[in-house]
Amino acid sequence: MAETTTTISRPSPYVEAFGKALTEQVGQQIKTPVATGAFAPTVAGVDPFTQQAQQQAATGAGLGALSYDATGAVSGVGAGTGIGAYEPYLETAGTYAGPTGYQQFMSPYQQQVIDTTLSQFDKQAAIQRRQISDAALQQGAYGGARQGVAQSEYQAASDMNRAGILANLYQQGFGQAQAGAGQAFGQQMGLATQVPQMIGQQAGQLGALGQQGLAYRQAITDAAAQKEKLSAYEPYQRLGFAQEVLGGVQGGGYGTRFQEAPSQSPLQQALGAGMMGAGILGALK
Repeated sequence: MAETTTTISRPSPYVEAFGKALTEQVGQQIKTPVATGAFAPTVAGVDPFTQQAQQQAATGAGLGALSYDATGAVSGVGAGTGIGAYEPYLETAGTYAGPTGYQQFMSPYQQQVIDTTLSQFDKQAAIQRRQISDAALQQGAYGGARQGVAQSEYQAASDMNRAGILANLYQQGFGQAQAGAGQAFGQQMGLATQVPQMIGQQAGQLGALGQQGLAYRQAITDAAAQKEKLSAYEPYQRLGFAQEVLGGVQGGGYGTRFQEAPSQSPLQQALGAGMMGAGILGALK
């Protein structure tokens, strides 16, 4: 009967002890769930600059004070004036556009100009009438029909000229007043257009600052979460490292080890966001 020989290969005692201890540690570790709440994804609250931009835009639209919930989101709008920032300019422009809008621009000196012009005209007309009388007297026709006709024709022409001068003066004053009202109307309409644009630009700048502030605080939050995650998984990394060491000692063995993939530091992201915010502040100054 052939004799059977059984050969049992065992690692050295210290390797066997190390493997046994490692196995026990792994068994204990996998029984304890990882508390992921400490590094669960979170979102930083709304930046104060963003809230200020929202309030400025709301005020410009005639709304009241905004209220915010615990997350920083808008939860309510108070009662405002209902008058947008541009509306007062539209109302003022309306006073220049009506049929009586020109009256505000009538020159206070126009009547003085009219009175002076007509006074000079009347003086010249009186001189002309005396000249007609003197001519009739020299010709021996003073008080006659010829003088009466001449006086009547001159007076009619003089009255017509006087009325024409007065009408031209009134028309000139009216035209100047209309031009002034049109210019004032255009100015008010221009302001009504520019004011919302200026408010929008300023709100946009505040909003940009808010975005940079949010990015910075979000990076700080992510950095804190990453710290907690590294701390939570550190025991698994140590066990994985021990498994690799054991596999190398035994020969040909290998193991897997949990390790965070390298990425840009959240602090670097935060600093980058801070520098961008400082650039915007510099631009505002």
